[in-house]
Amino acid sequence: MKRIVVGISGATGSIYGIKLLESLKSIKGVETHLILSSWANKNIELETSYSIEEVTKMADWIHDFHNLGAPVASGSFLADGMVIAPCSMKTLSSVAHGYADNLISRAADVMLKERRRLVMVVRETPLNAIHLENMLKLSHAGAIIAPPMPAFYNLPQSIDDIVKHQVGRVLDMLGIKNNITKRWSGETELNKMEEKLRAFGK
Repeated sequence: MKRIVVGISGATGSIYGIKLLESLKSIKGVETHLILSSWANKNIELETSYSIEEVTKMADWIHDFHNLGAPVASGSFLADGMVIAPCSMKTLSSVAHGYADNLISRAADVMLKERRRLVMVVRETPLNAIHLENMLKLSHAGAIIAPPMPAFYNLPQSIDDIVKHQVGRVLDMLGIKNNITKRWSGETELNKMEEKLRAFGK
């Protein structure tokens, strides 16, 4: 059984965390622990067609954002990894400076101190020097910085395709096997793309 902590912060892009939860729920042998920030709740309502109840039902365990006494706040809780998706610049800064004043940043701090996998799907653009310095600091500390950069070699046809690609990559980073997105297979893919582009040009 793999235990994965999922934090959804208040940055735009809550759909990344939701689709990650959906995918993890469909994979056998994975237990999920969800933490929603106050603004994550609002953004889910603003940006998606999901209700908060629907999102929380995707997780095995729900932990209150303000409860620093939750199991995931301790290194003795054996989690295999954590993903913050999306990760706001406020959350990034909090984790980078060890300011664990809420459960998302505390759980992330635990991942770093215990040398466990922490994936941060940072959502902001453009990035200023402070953002970049915080990302570099966390990368040096062992976190994986994984902004949601769309790929186009798989010729996405919808926003859902783009989101799923990012989710599949995050699952790869956690060491969880998945077939959520189309994978690059070298020259064969280039030939297929050229054929489709030629057909599109006609």
